Amino acid sequence: MYANGPRRGMPIRSRTKKRRQQRSLAALLVLCLAAFACVNSSALDQGSSATSTSASSSAEGDQAAADGEVAAGDEAAAATTTTGPLANDSEYDGWVDPASAGNPWTSSVDGLLTFRGNPTRSWYGKGPVPTAPEILWSTPEGGGYCGESSVGGQSKTWCGSGWTGQPSVWDDEGTTWVAFGAYDKNIHFLDAADGSDLLPPFDMGDIIKGSVTRDPDGFPLLYSGSRADFHILATDRDAPESLWSMNAEEVSPTKWNDDWDSSPLVIDDYLFEGGENGQFYVIKLNRAMGDDGLVTVDPEIVFNAPGWDDELLSALAGSGSRQNDVSIENSVTIVGDTLYFTNSGGLVQGWDIGGVQDGQEPTRTFRFWSGDDTDASIVADAEGMLYLGQEVERSSSSERNAEVGQLVKLDPSKPDDPLVWSVPDDRGIWATPGLADGVVIAPTDGGRIIGADQETGEVLWEKQLPGPTWSSPVIVDDVWIQGDCNGTVHGFDLADPRVDPPELWTVDLEGCVESTPAVFDGRIYVGARGGKFYALGDA
Repeated sequence: MYANGPRRGMPIRSRTKKRRQQRSLAALLVLCLAAFACVNSSALDQGSSATSTSASSSAEGDQAAADGEVAAGDEAAAATTTTGPLANDSEYDGWVDPASAGNPWTSSVDGLLTFRGNPTRSWYGKGPVPTAPEILWSTPEGGGYCGESSVGGQSKTWCGSGWTGQPSVWDDEGTTWVAFGAYDKNIHFLDAADGSDLLPPFDMGDIIKGSVTRDPDGFPLLYSGSRADFHILATDRDAPESLWSMNAEEVSPTKWNDDWDSSPLVIDDYLFEGGENGQFYVIKLNRAMGDDGLVTVDPEIVFNAPGWDDELLSALAGSGSRQNDVSIENSVTIVGDTLYFTNSGGLVQGWDIGGVQDGQEPTRTFRFWSGDDTDASIVADAEGMLYLGQEVERSSSSERNAEVGQLVKLDPSKPDDPLVWSVPDDRGIWATPGLADGVVIAPTDGGRIIGADQETGEVLWEKQLPGPTWSSPVIVDDVWIQGDCNGTVHGFDLADPRVDPPELWTVDLEGCVESTPAVFDGRIYVGARGGKFYALGDA
């Protein structure tokens, strides 16, 4: 519930639209200033600090809105060509314009900023894609990113980066940053040019399995959790600093554990996140730039709720100790005014968040039980249809699992009968499906890759790669990039996604590629379980 009771203000839709209009005007002002600066090139600053200094100039500070919005400023407008609105720039009266599916998140920061790129989890990066990639650099030079962490009371060594592990990549004043969490328990901030540290690593206290989120509004902030706590990190200091952290036990009730695998979303100064404690959160960030030019936050958990219900627990009663495994490991998805997620009990749900900024509590408006653990994130298309993959783990609910299938399309506008189509797979799916011109691409735990018609679910083609294939498909400029568990990154030609895609190239890395690659400006960035993180590109 709301911590301090309902708040009142202008209606949510008009307020959201006003903020986005302010952002659009700010971006236009920045572009005009940039054009003026090009004409007066002698006025350009010749020095560029390696520390992220977005929104640090006085003009940008003046533009920062009272509720924490910041002008685009030093974060140049994204150069990526798009075919529709961007989620954070749209004039849509609501949280996320469904038409923004498949497009970058924002024009305020040029980059791939969260897992699968945008609030509908449907944008995969910025080309060009290298045509004959090779390893340009890898890090660390000796050994690997390794750490000790316990599973079921047994300590084990984890190396590299795993599922989901997609890096965030963005441009800041001509320097391309790459940020990711690894199994050495640190978040790393690298220079994309050579893999050197732009900032010292930040120790999160335990291994990081999920994908970090970079602030989409230009604030120098990074959001991430680990197997310990959730943190908001400032990147405008000599070393990253945690401005706020959250422990899984700070709310109740909770179930399962204290991991944070979900990659959060930030929209209009609100952060949306799910935890493996089974709760999902709405957090007012209250971002601002201080008098000293450094970013500040003053977060408030304004809403949290269990992602399970008694009906689900009853359905899972035959699961033994896993009856309470209702953790939220997938990343939340927002389309329209509805936030979607599912959990390890297979409860797919949608929550109406349309009144959050007006002090109204979110309410659940969609409920569908798929039958089994679902860690893959939900993907939404421009029509608001949902695509997800579920695993095959629970014998107690195998009948429901088999009834629903593993690759699934849902129509949430028909809550009583939302299943549009499904494709069965006897091993299940951990990877988040990708959408490519009317085709759904879904890697499976067994290495089977499914290419299905987006409208009908007809399987158009299949491939077999060394599994498990937990790395999610990345589709940029008609090239599908896919990691496998032999350590190979493949490039396939998707010029016609309805036919079996021919292979264009391969690059061999060390260790299983569980992490999802990031494509940005001619390079591919990805970690592997052998311990290292790689940049791939043309020589």
